[in-house]
Amino acid sequence: MSDTGTGLDRVHSVGGCLMRIAYGGFASLYLLAGLIAVHHELPQIWLIAFAAVANAAALAPDRWRIRAAFGAGALSLLGTLYISTAVDLHHSNPGVAAEIGGLLIVIARAVWKAPRDRLVPLAVLLGAAVLALPLRWAPVAALVFTAPLGITVAVALGVGLYLRAVDARRARSLAAARRDERLELARDLHDFVAHHVTGIVVQAQAARFAARSGAAQSPERLDTMFAGIEKAGTEALTSMRQMVGLLRDAQHTGAADGEAFGAAGTTAGTAGTAGTAAGEAATRPVGDLGRLRDLVAGFADPPATLALAPDLGTLPPEVAASVHRVVQESLTNVRKHAADAASVRVAVARAAGGSVEVSVRDDGQGRGRRLPSSGFGLAGLSERVDALGGRLRAGPRPEGGWEVVALLPAAAKE
Repeated sequence: MSDTGTGLDRVHSVGGCLMRIAYGGFASLYLLAGLIAVHHELPQIWLIAFAAVANAAALAPDRWRIRAAFGAGALSLLGTLYISTAVDLHHSNPGVAAEIGGLLIVIARAVWKAPRDRLVPLAVLLGAAVLALPLRWAPVAALVFTAPLGITVAVALGVGLYLRAVDARRARSLAAARRDERLELARDLHDFVAHHVTGIVVQAQAARFAARSGAAQSPERLDTMFAGIEKAGTEALTSMRQMVGLLRDAQHTGAADGEAFGAAGTTAGTAGTAGTAAGEAATRPVGDLGRLRDLVAGFADPPATLALAPDLGTLPPEVAASVHRVVQESLTNVRKHAADAASVRVAVARAAGGSVEVSVRDDGQGRGRRLPSSGFGLAGLSERVDALGGRLRAGPRPEGGWEVVALLPAAAKE
């Protein structure tokens, strides 16, 4: 499970709560003042109550948003229908402005987050509730105020649709980053499977050659040869199983969180693999840590140091490739967002339970140049690490700077 976005989600949640508290306090004081001013007339008290319900719906938690919106819109329309036919209002009411404001907020929130099948009826209901408000006094008032109210409703609808489009675009970009990282890892696993299968073929050919030569083979030598074939076959099956799972997830079109683009997009991605495999072989990391040393040594601004624990052993190729990918993306982020950093420390060590911990820590304060960033690099890394059964954590350090820490399950190969 990834901790990458936990801190930002917490900040956004606290900010939203503070905004709700501030708006709720202001609306409560305003409606209380209005209630004191009109408490001697029962119909006027009803208008204050309608306004209170509309503002309560505007502040409703996300899980009650849709129900609160339907309730506020229906109550406002029914109240308008009853008052326009059975009650004669002689004075304006301060709660009307609060009711309009609350309903407009409800419209924007509902259009932003409502499910697609409820979007149109909800927008029609709330828009009609706002436009019908002047009918509580007289048809003439409706003629005068409907056009200005229509403009405000259109603005609220526009705000909601804009936020909905921003969320959809971000979801597509995040899905693309996750899919690309999964397909990249699947391509790496394809290379590792090919390597293992080649080893199996070579060892099987050696066994056949020994058998045809007529020379007597000791049981120990035969056991060694067949053990090598068995080990290579087991590793090939493990990598194949992971690769198939990644490709299945990448083409899953029914994912609730939009993690996939569908079979068409996946077909294009996998079809392009054959044509680009040769070109990518030179850029994708191999199943060892040799290129990791070259990567860190080539990072000179700010200078980076690499610490490899002596007990690492030989890592599974998919884990070694993921270690390289985590370090690569983390160093790129240092260059983009921590230009004032004086040093970067990269460490790869064994953790509890035989897992491998890779960490990249800098001492920058976030000052200096800030280069453009899509913001999805860490999301892709999280997808890769999760696919291997690990965890990724990224965030500020207590003593200053930033750190990216990935924990990958891996047993040393003999």
